[in-house]
Amino acid sequence: MALVEFTCRKHVGEVVLNRPAALNAINDEMEALLAAAWEQIDGDPGIWVAVLRSQGTKAFCAGGDMREPPQGHAGLSLGGGITGIGGRFRPLRKPLVCAVNGYALGLGFEIALCADILLASSDARFSLPETRNGVIGHCGVVHRAIRQLPHHIALALIIAGETLDAASAARFGLVNECVDVGGLPDAIDRWISKLLQCSPLVAQAAKAAATAGLGVSLPTALSQRYPSIDAYQSTADAAEATAAWRGRRAPVWRGG
Repeated sequence: MALVEFTCRKHVGEVVLNRPAALNAINDEMEALLAAAWEQIDGDPGIWVAVLRSQGTKAFCAGGDMREPPQGHAGLSLGGGITGIGGRFRPLRKPLVCAVNGYALGLGFEIALCADILLASSDARFSLPETRNGVIGHCGVVHRAIRQLPHHIALALIIAGETLDAASAARFGLVNECVDVGGLPDAIDRWISKLLQCSPLVAQAAKAAATAGLGVSLPTALSQRYPSIDAYQSTADAAEATAAWRGRRAPVWRGG
């Protein structure tokens, strides 16, 4: 079995970390497989939603494998390119749902924070063990944590090695939904259903605009134009949106 499994079904590309004996710690082989999965997801117009989950019950991902440290792949940053750590940053255009059970440590925490929709089972634990282990690199997770969590909560993780449980992560708005152990498959299906009801091109354009706007002031973000939004106006799905509204029916999206 591959260390990272990729399947596609009904407009959904599913990526599964499949190294449970090593707590799904990321090595170079997994890096290459992740890079290939993200490339296929973004390059296939028939894939509208991406899902990332893991095999095993103990950990979503215990971070980078210290015995086989990941070096990135083809110049991409870690996580197959989606983290921005140590190489070329390749953000995913498609909406990404990530489901975390057990431990999400270091790079595993970072990869989870790259998701657009983050789900956690009640046994999920988020942690940055670098300070306790006396190890640090150019870890992007500190920059994401300080942006996605309240300031002091993030710094407790970053400088004191505190662990954030699933319920607290939900309370602080880090995760969209916290479910009972064993409830992640149903939660994933619920969110897939929600996302597939939305125009895939609008979702992609809105995600691109929202993330681009974070890098500038609000007045600048409001005043500039976004190519993906402009391009959508001439698509078949834009015409379908108008026809569905006029016909008082649910739209049928084609992703083009």
